[in-house]
Formats: sequence, structure tokens, C-alpha cells
Amino acid sequence: MKKLITSIVLFISLGIILAACGGEEGSSDPNTIKVGASSVPHAEILEQAKPILEEQGITLEIEEYEDYVLPNDDLANGEIDANYFQHIPYLEQTIEDTGYDLDYIDGIHIEPMGVYSKGISSLEAIPEGTEVVMSNAVADHGRVLSLFEKNGLIKLDENVKKAEATIDDITENPKNLKFSPDYGPAMLPDFYESDENALVVINTNYAIGAGLNPLEDSLMVEDEDSPYVNVVAVKAENKDNEALNKLVEVLHSDEIQQFMEEEYGGAVVPVSGNQK
Repeated sequence: MKKLITSIVLFISLGIILAACGGEEGSSDPNTIKVGASSVPHAEILEQAKPILEEQGITLEIEEYEDYVLPNDDLANGEIDANYFQHIPYLEQTIEDTGYDLDYIDGIHIEPMGVYSKGISSLEAIPEGTEVVMSNAVADHGRVLSLFEKNGLIKLDENVKKAEATIDDITENPKNLKFSPDYGPAMLPDFYESDENALVVINTNYAIGAGLNPLEDSLMVEDEDSPYVNVVAVKAENKDNEALNKLVEVLHSDEIQQFMEEEYGGAVVPVSGNQK
């Protein structure tokens, strides 16, 4: 009898554990979508879309992330239905590196990347040998170097595509800047606070989270022509999913685009879609 009771208890416990694990997966309800997003600004924007989708019979669940790796891992594993945190080159690099069968529905906004410093007041005041602290996201390196070239601080090999440029492609560096592409993106605001003699390149979502406005606080910033559009990414098989496409429609709506413009003061620039 004791063995029977023990077996029943174990069976019930296993069922509870499996049910709990299952609750973490992407929704099986076609009218419920679970979307992973960076806390700022992506999750904030999704919160504004939530009631609009509710009116259309779609429930939006938001899973917040503080890094750039897990959202694509969880999307590929089916734990979320979509994610909204990354630009197109980063998604393409992830697909190339991992073999994940991911795609995106459309572009939503651009976050102009900025370069910040506590102690350096202008580009002209940058001392010889200044360290440039960058993220370890390889897909952003060409973007960062292009920004430095555009502002006359370096020159890149003209035979290399700007988006694919690396530190090794720098052909002229008159200020002998020392580029350090070794840090997780979330760490960059801490470097800005702790090392006032450095130039720190901060992704806009982390800059906003740290109370920085790229248009007001940076020494240099990308303009609105940046090709690094943030997208709603999905599994390739779900690219035509009706509920996920409704989400994209709402994010392109006048109401949400106006929210982005007013809430972030130009640090988040909405796009009208058709980014393929």
C-alpha cells in the first residue's frame, strides 16, 4: 500500500512540474501571443499596444529580457511566439551563428546609437589615446565604426562594407583611439558612470534606461537614416501568423507611433513598415 501511495504522489508531483514547465512556453491559443522584449523601450511600447489588441480579441503577454541572447534562444525553442528587441543585422548574425530558422515580419522603429562621455565635452576635446568602450555584439561593430568615420575620427578601408567593418579595417586613426569591444551591452552605462575619461558607445535602450537621451547627452549620434531598424522577429513558419501580424499593424498605427515620438523625444524613431 505504501508503494502504491508513493507512486501516486510521485505521479501527481511529476504532473505538476510538467504543467509548470508548459506554462513557460509560447501560447497555444491562437488569440494569445507571448512576445519577448527589452524592458526599455520595447516592453513599454508593447504595453501601449496591449489594450488596442485586446479590442481586437488578441491577448498580448510580454516577457521582459535584460540581454540580447536569450530572446532569440527562447524564440527558437518555442518559449515565446515573437520577440521585439533587435535590429535586422543582429538578427541576421544570430541566424548565421546558430542556424535558427527565424525571420521577421517588419520593422517598427530605429534607435539612434550614441557615444557618451562623462568627462569629454566635445569631439574636438577628445585626447590622444582615448579608450572607446563598445559592446561585444559583433553585429554592431561596423555600425559603431561607421559613426566614428562619419564624424571624422577614423577612416575605414574603402573596400569593406561599412556594416561589416571591424577594428582591423581602420586605416587612419589620427587620435590613436583604443577600441575595446569586449563588454556586454547592459554593462555600458556603468562604464559611462565609472570612467569619465572614456568614450562609451551605448545602445539606445540601455541609454534610456540609464536616464540618457541620445539627442541631448551624446557627443555624436546616428541620424534617422540609420539602416538598423528594430523588428518583430518570429519563427519562419509563423511569419504569416494572423495575431502576430495584427501586432505589427498596431505598432505601425498612428497612436503607437505618436506615443514613441512623444515619450522618447527623438531617441526612438518610428518607421512606417515594409522594411524588407
